[in-house]
Amino acid sequence: MPVITIEWLEGRSARQKAQLARAITEAFVEAAKVSPEQVWIVFRDVARADWAMGGKLLSDR
Repeated sequence: MPVITIEWLEGRSARQKAQLARAITEAFVEAAKVSPEQVWIVFRDVARADWAMGGKLLSDR
């Protein structure tokens, strides 16, 4: 069972997550030759204050 983890900044809607889940599942099914039921996707929404880039918190940008 493949597990795909997506870490990104919080703020995406349930609709956006559903669209992405469908698209990723379809691509994985085609490329890896598994059934859709075998593809698990975990969304990890990260607050801007919990993510840094270039030595600065994204919340400070």
